[in-house]
Amino acid sequence: MPFQRVNGIVIHHRVEENAGGPTLVFANSLGTDFRIWDAVVERLAGTYGIVRYDKRGHGLSEATPAPYAMDTHIDDLKGLIDHLGVADPLLIGLSIGGMIAQGLAHRYPAIAKGLVLMDTAHRIGTTELWDQRIAAIEKGGIGAISEPILERWFTPQFRRPANPDFVGYSNMLLRTPLSGYLGSSAALRDADYTEATAKIDLPVLCVVGDQDGSTPPNLVRSTANLIAGSRFEIVKDAGHLPCIEQPVVTAGLIADFATSVFGPAAGR
Repeated sequence: MPFQRVNGIVIHHRVEENAGGPTLVFANSLGTDFRIWDAVVERLAGTYGIVRYDKRGHGLSEATPAPYAMDTHIDDLKGLIDHLGVADPLLIGLSIGGMIAQGLAHRYPAIAKGLVLMDTAHRIGTTELWDQRIAAIEKGGIGAISEPILERWFTPQFRRPANPDFVGYSNMLLRTPLSGYLGSSAALRDADYTEATAKIDLPVLCVVGDQDGSTPPNLVRSTANLIAGSRFEIVKDAGHLPCIEQPVVTAGLIADFATSVFGPAAGR
C-alpha cells in the first residue's frame, strides 16, 4: 500500500523488497519528493531493500499547517519505519532529509546500522536567512525565490531550459504544497544538531556535490569532522542534488559504503 497513516498523517511511500537483504531508507530534500532518487534506486534495487517516502507536506503526503518542528519529521519517519517493520536500515538523507537522519539517529541510537548524510549539515543556514525566505514565500509564493534555489541545486550545465530534466525538477519545486515548504523551512530554521551529531556512534558517510550552493563542501566537511570515524566524499560536476546530476557516482558511493556496513555478501 503506497499510503499509510503514521504519526497522525498520511504518508506516501514506496517499498522495493529484497528478501533477506539489508534495507536502505531514503529521505529527500526541501521542495522535492522521493522521485529524486529514481536513477539511484535503479542501480541499487535487487541488491538492497529500498524504502522511499514523501515527508510531511511534500509530494503526495499529507500537508499539515505550518510551522513544523524537526522532531515532527523525525517522528513521521520513525513511525513509518516501525509500521513497515524495517530492522537495522542504512539511513540516507539529503539536505533536510539528512537532518532528519541525524536527529533520528540521536534520539533512537539503535534504529540504524549507519548513515549517509548527503548535502546536509548539523546546522543549515541562519535564523535570519530562513525568516527572510519564509517572508518572501508568504508574500510571493515559491516562484518568487525559485530561480536562486535552482541555481544552488544544479550546475550551470544541467540548468538549461533545453534540458527536460531541469524543467521537470523545476516543476517539482514549484508544485510543492506551500504549507509543506513553509513548515519545513521553519523546522530547518529552528534545528541545530551540532552537539547531537557529535555524539553519533555509527558508521557515517558524508557526501556533497562540488558545486552545491545550499550546503557547500566545507559545510558538509565540518559536519563530517564532528563525527568520529566518518568518511567524506565530494561528487564532481554536481550541485545540491548529486542523486539527480550524478546518479552513477552517487549509487556507487552508497553501495560501497553499504558493503562496509553490512558486509560484502549483504543483499546478494
